[in-house]
Amino acid sequence: ADGADRDEIHRLKRLLEVGPELTSELDLPAVLDRLLETARELTGAQYAAIGVLDERRRTLEQFVTAGIDETTRAAIGALPRGHGILGLLIDRPQPLRLDDVTQHPRSYGFPAGHPPMTSFLGLPITIRGEVWGNLYLTDKADGGAFTDDDMAAVAVLATWAAVAIDNARLFADATQQRVVLERAVRSLRTSMEIAIAVGDDTDLTRNLQIMVSRGRELVGAQALLIWLLNGDELSIAAVAGSAQVGPGAVIPLGGSMAGRAIDRTRSIRIDDTRTMLIDPTAYAMPVDSPTLIVPLIHRGEGIGVLMAFGDADPAVGFDQAGQRALEAFAVSAATTVAIARSVEAKRLHDTLAAAESERRRWARELHDETLQGLAALKLSLVLALKARPVDGWPLVEAAVEQLATDIAGLRAIIADLRPAALDQLGLEPALRALIDRVSQTAGLATNVSIDLGEQRLSADVETIVYRVAQEAMTNVVKHARASRVDIGLIRVDRRLLRLTVEDDGVGPGQPAAAGARPGEGFGILGMRERAALKHGTLGVTALSHGGTRVTLELAPG
Repeated sequence: ADGADRDEIHRLKRLLEVGPELTSELDLPAVLDRLLETARELTGAQYAAIGVLDERRRTLEQFVTAGIDETTRAAIGALPRGHGILGLLIDRPQPLRLDDVTQHPRSYGFPAGHPPMTSFLGLPITIRGEVWGNLYLTDKADGGAFTDDDMAAVAVLATWAAVAIDNARLFADATQQRVVLERAVRSLRTSMEIAIAVGDDTDLTRNLQIMVSRGRELVGAQALLIWLLNGDELSIAAVAGSAQVGPGAVIPLGGSMAGRAIDRTRSIRIDDTRTMLIDPTAYAMPVDSPTLIVPLIHRGEGIGVLMAFGDADPAVGFDQAGQRALEAFAVSAATTVAIARSVEAKRLHDTLAAAESERRRWARELHDETLQGLAALKLSLVLALKARPVDGWPLVEAAVEQLATDIAGLRAIIADLRPAALDQLGLEPALRALIDRVSQTAGLATNVSIDLGEQRLSADVETIVYRVAQEAMTNVVKHARASRVDIGLIRVDRRLLRLTVEDDGVGPGQPAAAGARPGEGFGILGMRERAALKHGTLGVTALSHGGTRVTLELAPG
């Protein structure tokens, strides 16, 4: 009797100890393992198991065992789903104690390879009033049956277990929510960074590279690739991560997973690429890399795909949150591509329109001045041929003067097209020659101030400054009805060059050209485009006292 009392005291003491041990553990698998071992310890059972119910509480979704080695477990085969005696506890969730489980009417027997079992003790684990699962114990080590004391001890243990399991589940849920929130915050931050980075830049290659780099970091992909549609194939546009893709790599649309994603306009997840139409080894990725292909869709049209390779372990893959993040990136990437292409098309259209306007201007110049002069020269020479020698001499002299005038006009046109002084002498002499020529022709009073220092500017900058000054002077002559023009060109410091052309005319008032601001024609649009070539700025200001100031600012180098 004294020994039995000591055993009971030990069991009660162990139950008091196991409560804090179980409830302090927040990892659910660890809670279940400790519960099974403690149940075996308290009852002397050889085998213990926990059956976790599915959401409908009709079958077992998970079955965790203790006391069975790996070899025996493999020989048993598939884990039970909740038939026989296990199903009885599911149908009637209340404690059940049997001296010989094989003799019960609901017993199904054991599968081949299963160790023989006789005595049985089972009871439900209830969490918040609902049955979460069942605890099963079989075969006491001494060969006897389970006792009322065993039942009472396991009932207390199940109560502790319910609290511990609930805590572990709540902690897991909180951890998952924290992970989701952290990912959402990272996604929002990354999206904002991308928006800021691409907002002021229409360079498609640079923008897509920013997107794949940030996107890969966000979802933890091994590699992230963007392919853009080009005819009946996809061409590589951006790569981030460990993938190795040559600059000329292409994917055919027909028969490829990328083409299928575009056709279906939805993402395709590939957990085992060995069974699908994609070969990661072509991009130096493991053959079993889980892959996600997201189509780039803009206004219902497919323009490419985003391809992400995950961890080499197929069990990891991409979760739903990662897929949603990549799909959000795909929307941004598609919009970025569409905007960049639209801007490029508009720039080309505006450039062609400006060039066509320039051609028309030179055609008018040649027609109104040079061709008219040549026609008059021809007429004078024809009359000289028909006249008597003495009468024809004045006509020949007039023809020579006309020819000299036309030659000067052609030289002026040639100088406007590309002044030799700009190449041979530099910006200041060429600019002064331009101002002198225009002021003499148009009868303008000019004031010129140029201070460029001793170091000559780069050829590109000299050309831009000359063309902007030329266009500004042309606008003054054609539109301003001005009597005076002030031209200033100064190197403010090593990072800033400023050109100003200011007149006293009537101010801007032309019809706006496509891509220009209200009141601006193709001339000002062309000046803005030239300034943008060197990341400069062009300002056109109407002065309060009448007239216009054109200001060009850019780096001297």
